[in-house]
Amino acid sequence: MNSKEQISEKKCPSPSKGILSNIVNFFINKPKYDTFIKFDSSEERYQYNKRIIQRIGIDSNQYSVLNINKIGIDAPVNNIFNELILFDGNPRCWPNHIAKVDRINNDFKNIRILPFGWKRYPFKSMKSFFGIPLIPLFLLNAIRVKEVPDSFDFDNARYVLYECSGGYPIGFLAIYIRSSIPEMGETSKSQLVFGVGFNFFGRKEWQGKRKFVSAIWESVHNRVTANVLNRIKRLSEWRLENMLENQN
Repeated sequence: MNSKEQISEKKCPSPSKGILSNIVNFFINKPKYDTFIKFDSSEERYQYNKRIIQRIGIDSNQYSVLNINKIGIDAPVNNIFNELILFDGNPRCWPNHIAKVDRINNDFKNIRILPFGWKRYPFKSMKSFFGIPLIPLFLLNAIRVKEVPDSFDFDNARYVLYECSGGYPIGFLAIYIRSSIPEMGETSKSQLVFGVGFNFFGRKEWQGKRKFVSAIWESVHNRVTANVLNRIKRLSEWRLENMLENQN
């Protein structure tokens, strides 16, 4: 995604121009489409975990927190996947002034997220924020990538599975894109899924003892993720519409 290109403001999200607009666009704004998948029972969570193991090979049951957000996009799977592997922190889709995307060697497989773009703490004596090392906010290292679906993949699936570390308490991030399945009531061309699993500060039992903090974290995380997915949807659909118009 090239953040410098000229894009019609009428049909795609406007870029954030600073920290304040990041807060408004990603933390305060209520997105048009709700993307959070809520588990109504432990059995439903177990079934989701089985699908995750089958498709990307990671057992999310080892994490106390499993957040899955999904959105339908009227664009082909390969178009969306190509957008995401070229992602460089486009301010139309990401709060890049608060959490700057830094692709190591310009590679989507190795990314670090820097709070406010800081590569080091603002004061020489600082080594953390209140005891939490937040630089980098987190490191994303791809441990599994499927750029081309297998011949037997009925849903044309592509994904990137990241192992995460750093100050932000995430264990894995899975970005998964597949064709929609009409039998599941999906009407868009494709489905984009962001899945996150982790234990707070490495302790699986921490969430049960700190439910209030966990609830706040999940609320903020899901609001930001929903806004990111809604903006990716709008931009992807805008790009496809313009590509088709240019072909005619």
